[in-house]
Amino acid sequence: MRDQHGTNETGAVSGAPRGRSAGVGAARKPSFAEAARVWARIGFLGFGGPAGQIALMHREVVETRRWVPEERFLHALNYCMLLPGPEAQQLAIYIGWLLHGTRGGLVAGILFVLPGLCILLGLSTLYALYHQTGTLSAVFFGLKATVLAIVIEALLRLARRALTTLSSRAIAALAFAALFFFSVPFPLVILAAGLFGLLTAGRKADAGPEVKPGAGAADGARPWRRTLALVALWSCLWVAPLGLIVLLWGAESVFVALHIFFSKMAVVTFGGAYAVLAYVAQQAVETHHWLRPGEMLDGLALAETTPGPLVLVLTFVAFMAAFRVPPPGLDPVVAGLVGGLVATWVTFVPCFALIFLGAPSVERLRGNRMAVAAMRAISAAVVGVILNLAVWFALHVLFASVRQSRFGPLVLSVPDLASFDGAAALLALLAGGLLFVVRLGVVATLAVCAGGGLILSRL
Repeated sequence: MRDQHGTNETGAVSGAPRGRSAGVGAARKPSFAEAARVWARIGFLGFGGPAGQIALMHREVVETRRWVPEERFLHALNYCMLLPGPEAQQLAIYIGWLLHGTRGGLVAGILFVLPGLCILLGLSTLYALYHQTGTLSAVFFGLKATVLAIVIEALLRLARRALTTLSSRAIAALAFAALFFFSVPFPLVILAAGLFGLLTAGRKADAGPEVKPGAGAADGARPWRRTLALVALWSCLWVAPLGLIVLLWGAESVFVALHIFFSKMAVVTFGGAYAVLAYVAQQAVETHHWLRPGEMLDGLALAETTPGPLVLVLTFVAFMAAFRVPPPGLDPVVAGLVGGLVATWVTFVPCFALIFLGAPSVERLRGNRMAVAAMRAISAAVVGVILNLAVWFALHVLFASVRQSRFGPLVLSVPDLASFDGAAALLALLAGGLLFVVRLGVVATLAVCAGGGLILSRL
């Protein structure tokens, strides 16, 4: 069975040679320019979410070029899966760091994101200016239905991997109930799951076997002074735009709110973009009024059709927020571009910091039973979080009107049955059939359903 990261139950990457690990005894170090060209290629071809991106990296750096042995690749992947943020981009940073140190990690991480970021900013501009025209509205109508099927597919993949014990299923159910019925903030759900994992770390079934640190773990640990210096450096880089924003546009500008909000999201995005989208959608639509209800689905559809990490959908959210509430005297499109760049900066800077700080001591972290137990509990909670996202998307795709009813602490999203959209349901079924039965790729499925939206609009 393969999980969403392209690995099978034994931990081997899909497509890896059997028997002797790929690259063992044959690893070679590329030149910096050669590596940069490959990272740019991966950045432009990185479609298909983390599974496709990790498989692409494995093919390029392990199987084809043999720059990194199989064991080192899997070692890096295991560490990146423990971190908040997009694991595929963090893996690129890690491999780049292995090959060429800090400059290698920087180039790999930047080139992994840059092509998708440029494309998404361009698409966001077109969306903001023209999305209410008939043709684009019809295209996005088809894309929304596809996104629902894509989220359900991701939910099933993760559930098969994460819900292997009774306690993990209970955690997932409680996480869903807390979010859907009681509107508990997403970060609190993740924190509670992590604390539960720590408290149950002594249970072998939940924590897994103790893994001893590998050779060289102690040697790789950074001196504490250097670690503190790195923490200070990356912390300053993370918050640096905030000072410039206040200086140029004042403390009340939308850019300040975007910087603070997406900085919080950057440290709680365990489980990838799908896990945090429902919370972001709720805050962006209902609390901050940055987006209209259907626009979060449009943004996710745009992110699905571009290369790079899916979490770039946050760039779209920030673009639309700043486009709608630009500072006085600033063109809305320019404001949108600035807002998108602010969200991108605060989302991805922590990825570099976590790799450069943690990679030298990764073996020690892997051998920590409490860390493993906490992450297993968080993974189970993420299933409940993504189920909440799937239900939220389904309600807003299939029904034109959804209202919230409050009964004390209980909050229910109740659709207006008379507003049921049969065309959207038909397209969602088509997308599900293409993904689950025909096994068509995500991008091809999006294209087919976008065409379906155009055809239905003409009928």
